[in-house]
Amino acid sequence: MRKFLLFLLLAPTLATAGDVVRHKLPNNSTFPIAAAVEVPAGATTVYLSGTVPPVADATAPAGTLAAYGDTEQQTINVLKAIQAQLEGLGLTMGDVVKMQVYLVGVPAMDGRMDFGGFMKGYSQFFGTEGQPNLPVRSTFQVAALANPGFLVEIEVTAVRP
Repeated sequence: MRKFLLFLLLAPTLATAGDVVRHKLPNNSTFPIAAAVEVPAGATTVYLSGTVPPVADATAPAGTLAAYGDTEQQTINVLKAIQAQLEGLGLTMGDVVKMQVYLVGVPAMDGRMDFGGFMKGYSQFFGTEGQPNLPVRSTFQVAALANPGFLVEIEVTAVRP
């Protein structure tokens, strides 16, 4: 009985995911990422494995860029897959607090990653009027991913409300 009473006394002070604090970038930056995210003690953290794009054009040769699309299309398709996975767990893109992005360089850009194409896709899911919550994010250029047609792999961490 004493433990139950202690719980009732402490319950109002227990943190919830609603208490997640997202710090904006300095200098009134409008770049759509957070400078920092604070997750309260007691919140449930959900880690999603890296997600790669599904085949976008089944008529294209397997394992080619044509089969998976350009960086923008792959980003959109990866984020749609992440969104579906989160929804299956009872979460939304607004619950994402951290993102790591791996981009492969493209021949059309002399082997550099297509950051602009990535941002076009990313900006459809984060920093929008309907979904303003921004994660902290790191973006890396990597030499290659598991399939030669993959240009994008994204992993996220979310907090359960």
